Amino acid sequence: MQGSKVSIIIPVYKTEKFLRKCLDSVVNQTLQDIEIIIVDEGDMDECRAIIDEYERNDSRIKTIHEKNGGYGVSINKGFDLATGEYIGIVESDDFVDENMFEDLYKIAKDSDADIVKSDWIEYTESKNLCRQVGKINKTMTGKDLTAKTYPRLLSIQPSIWSAIYKKSFLNDNNIRFLSTPGGSYQDTSFTFKVMTLAPKIRLTSKAYLYYRQDNENSSVKNTGKVYAICDEYEEITRFLDEHKDIKEWANTQKLIRQYRIYIWNLRRIDEKYREEFIEEFAETFKKYYENNEIGKDFFKKINKKEFNMLLNDKAGFKKHVDKLVQKAKSKAERRKMFSVNINLSRISIVLFGKHIVEIS
Repeated sequence: MQGSKVSIIIPVYKTEKFLRKCLDSVVNQTLQDIEIIIVDEGDMDECRAIIDEYERNDSRIKTIHEKNGGYGVSINKGFDLATGEYIGIVESDDFVDENMFEDLYKIAKDSDADIVKSDWIEYTESKNLCRQVGKINKTMTGKDLTAKTYPRLLSIQPSIWSAIYKKSFLNDNNIRFLSTPGGSYQDTSFTFKVMTLAPKIRLTSKAYLYYRQDNENSSVKNTGKVYAICDEYEEITRFLDEHKDIKEWANTQKLIRQYRIYIWNLRRIDEKYREEFIEEFAETFKKYYENNEIGKDFFKKINKKEFNMLLNDKAGFKKHVDKLVQKAKSKAERRKMFSVNINLSRISIVLFGKHIVEIS
């Protein structure tokens, strides 16, 4: 039996407040030849009743209701069930423009791309605020890309939900999500693998997906999962050790990204966990340094003095991070009163806490 053009996987976990808006945006896609796979964590909450209702009314919907053990397991179950030529992912607290999958599928078919990735919109419902992030600009579009020839692809936020992936490409390379129970940031290793392995990537600067910023249950706001990001980078390290040809050109980019994300994680987690995370951080990068993986190109992007402090003065490094956290809090307070942001996709001016200019 021939599959649909696109299979859209929607993992659901405690998002009853947002689920109808998400499902409405998917079932009303202008691309009708889609398969909608809802992977429900299995709680008998309002989500179950909503999913049952939509399933009764739309024959394109398939559902899995069971305890899956985490985000990665849920997505992998969706991959295994999918019959579409391409696969997309929409998280159940987000929603999408009605022409998203028609547009992305057309780009994919016209170029025979393995991945088509779009820009996205940060959405804050409580403030009625939509802001295109501008991570993909027009200079990056309309051409075939690979991560080897265009390393900037590896520095784009994972944002797995703003893309479609050729199913045969995922299957041929056995690309799946980590199945760590209750894990977070499991898009990190997945994105690295697809970007480094894909023979042809296409980008579009158009934004279709509304990425919700005001869901308090979002994993990005969970400060308790201290080492989740480490699991992802252990998997990327394992992957590169298996793919020596990719490691030759991608390892430095990976190390730069890993260092920056570990700094971000230190600033995110509760202060009581910082000291122990610094121990893990220092031990990991000490091994890279002793293995001669860190060189001049790494220090073009990473402050060498800060790096040496991490390895040789952990107490001093913690004080340094504490100052960064305090500085960021002060900056955030100032930005609430006044800020000017300009990039290739938008201009935003905030004055006395209100957006007086917002041009996308």
